[in-house]
Amino acid sequence: MFNLPGFLKRLVVGRAMRSEELHETLLPKRLALPIFASDPLSSVAYATQEILLVLTLGGLAYLHFTSWIAAAVVALLAVVVLSYRQVVHAYPSGGGSYEVVSVNLGPSAGLVVAASLLVDYVMTVAVSVASGVDNVISALPQLAGYRVVLALAFVALLTAMNLRGVRESGRAFAAPTYLFVGGVLVMVTTGLVRYALGDAPIAESARYGIVPHPGDAGLTGLALVMLVLRAFSSGCTALTGVEAISNGVPAFRKPKPQNAAATLAAMGAIAIAMFAGVTALALIAKVHITDNACRLTGLPGDCATYTQRTVIAQLAAAVFGGEHSIGFYFVQTVTALVLILAANTAFNGFPLLASILALHRYLPRQLHNRGDRLAFSNGILALAVVAGLLLWGYRASVTSLIHLYILGVFTAFTLSQLGMVRHWNRELRLGTGPLPARHQYTARAVNAVGACVTGLVLVIVLITKFTEGAWLAVLAAAVLWMTMRAIRRHYDATSAELAVTDPRPELVPPSRVLAIVLVSRLHKPTLRALAYARAFHPDQLDALTVAVDRDEAALLARQWEEYGIDVPLKALDSPYREVTRPVVEYVRSVRRDSPRDLVAVFIPEYVVGHWWENLLHNQSALWLKNRLLFTPGVMVTSVPWQLTSSTRADRPAARAPGAVRRGEPQGSGRRR
Repeated sequence: MFNLPGFLKRLVVGRAMRSEELHETLLPKRLALPIFASDPLSSVAYATQEILLVLTLGGLAYLHFTSWIAAAVVALLAVVVLSYRQVVHAYPSGGGSYEVVSVNLGPSAGLVVAASLLVDYVMTVAVSVASGVDNVISALPQLAGYRVVLALAFVALLTAMNLRGVRESGRAFAAPTYLFVGGVLVMVTTGLVRYALGDAPIAESARYGIVPHPGDAGLTGLALVMLVLRAFSSGCTALTGVEAISNGVPAFRKPKPQNAAATLAAMGAIAIAMFAGVTALALIAKVHITDNACRLTGLPGDCATYTQRTVIAQLAAAVFGGEHSIGFYFVQTVTALVLILAANTAFNGFPLLASILALHRYLPRQLHNRGDRLAFSNGILALAVVAGLLLWGYRASVTSLIHLYILGVFTAFTLSQLGMVRHWNRELRLGTGPLPARHQYTARAVNAVGACVTGLVLVIVLITKFTEGAWLAVLAAAVLWMTMRAIRRHYDATSAELAVTDPRPELVPPSRVLAIVLVSRLHKPTLRALAYARAFHPDQLDALTVAVDRDEAALLARQWEEYGIDVPLKALDSPYREVTRPVVEYVRSVRRDSPRDLVAVFIPEYVVGHWWENLLHNQSALWLKNRLLFTPGVMVTSVPWQLTSSTRADRPAARAPGAVRRGEPQGSGRRR
C-alpha cells in the first residue's frame, strides 16, 4: 500500500544517505560563503537603518554622527575577522569560540560562550526572517496583515531545505546571496557615480522633517555620548554571524583551515564594502527614518496609516528611478530573500555547536545524531521550533526582537579573543607553536585589541539595551548555562553508576527465575505469551489475571480448564476496578518473599498498523510496563501479536535502516 508519510518525507528531505557519503557533503568556498556568511552579509540591509533609527530620536541634529559610527563598526568588523582567522588556524576542529574558551579559560567559561551563541543563533533566525518579511511588505504593503504567517512559513521552508543537507541547502541559497551582493554593489556604485557627476539620488523621505523624541532633544555631554554609543551598539548588528565559519570548519573541503580562513577574508571584505557603501549612500540621499512615522513632519496623509520603507528600499527607489523601476523590485526581491536566507547561518551554526555540546555531554545526546541526509536534524528542528515561537510571540516585529540580539555574539567575541591571547601566551612560553615568534606576537596583539574592543561593545550593549529587552537574552543564556551543567552532572553521575569495577557480582545468575504471564482473556496473544515464557524454562510459571468483573473472571477460569492449559491461573481481586495497582503489588510481594529470585513478567501486546489503533489497544499494558520498570529485580518482556493492519505484505519500512543514528566523530570529539 502507498505510504503517504514516507513519500512526503522523501519529497521534502530526499533519499537517505550512507555514512560513507559524508565526504560528498563537504563544501567548496563558493558554497561555504553563502551558507556560513549570509548573516553578516545580509545585515547590511538593516545595520545602517538601526544606526539611523537611534540617532533620529534626537531629530535630524545628530545624523552627522552616522559616518563616524559606521567607521567604528567597519574597524571593529575588520578586527573581529582578523581575530577569527587566527581561531580557524589554531582550532580547526569546529568548536569555534566554544572550543577556544573551553581549552584556554576553562569549561565553565566555555559554557558561557556556548549558551550565548545558542541564544544568538535563535535570535538570528527570528530577526533575519522578520527583516525579510519587512522588505516583502515594503514592496507589497497589502501583505502587512499576514506578517506572522509569512514569517512562520519562511522558517518552515528554511527547515525543510536544511534537513536535505548542508550541500543541497548551499546550492539553493547561493544564487540569492550572490545576487544580493551584486545588486547592492551595483546600487551603491551607481549612486556614488551619480553623486560624483552632480546628480545625487534623493530618497523619498528626504523632504520630511523629524520631531525629536521627548527627552532626546538638545542632548549634550553624557546624554549625547550615551545616544551615540547606543547607535553604535545597534550598528554592531553588522557583526552577527561572523563566528559561524569558525564553528563550521569541518564542513569545508581540504585544506579545511585555509579554505575557512579565505572564506572569512572574502566575507569581511564584501561586508565592509557593502556596509560602508550603503551608509554613505544613505547620507547622500538624505534618508530620514524613525521608529514612529508620526514623528515625521510634512507627511501628505495620516501618519497612523503611513508605512515607512526600509533604508535599502528608499535607496533602491532613489538610485534606479522610483518604486516601479526594475532595479527597485530586483533589489527588494533579493534583499527579502537574503534576509530570510541569512537565518541559514544559524541553521548551520546551531546544529553543529549543539552536536559538539551533546558529544561533550552538555546537551541531550540525540542532538549529536545525524539524520537521513547526514545533517544534524534534531538540532535543526529544535532551532526552528524555538525561533518560530519567538516570531509568533513578538508578532515578527524587528523593532521588538532587535533588542534581544547581538548580546550573545559579543560575549562569544570577547571571551574567544581572551582565550586566544592565553593561547598565544602558552605557545610563546613553550616555544612549540607552528608560527615564528614574531608572527605569534602579532597574532596576540590582534586578539588583545579584539578582546578590548568587543568587550567595550559588550558593556555598551548591556548598558543601552538591557532595560529594552536584552535582559531576556541574558536570562535565557543563564538558564541554558545552568541546564547544560545539570545535564553534564546527570550524565557523569549515570556513567559513574553504570561503570564496571568488578564484573563478578553482576555475572552471578539469580537463584531462580519466576515467570508471570499477564492475562486479560483467553485468546491467541495469551497463548503465544505462555509459549514464549515456557521457552525460557523458568523455575516457576504462573498466569495472572485481575478480576475486575467476577463473571468474566469465572468465564476465563472455565475456559482455562476446558482447554487443559497446565499453567496455574491466579486471579487477583480488585474491588475498586483497578488493574495496574493489584498487579504491581502482587509482583512486589513476590520479590519481597524471594529477594534473590528474578521475576520475569510477560505482557501480550497488539502491534497495530495505524496510529489511531494505539488509542484503542495496549493502554493497560503501557501503564503496567511503566510501573513495573521501577521495581528492582523485575524484568518486563513484551510479547507482540501483529494484527492484520500491521502485516500488509507491501508495507514499506517507516524509516530507513539505522534511522536512529549516531553523529559522525569530529575533530573536537574527545570527551571532556
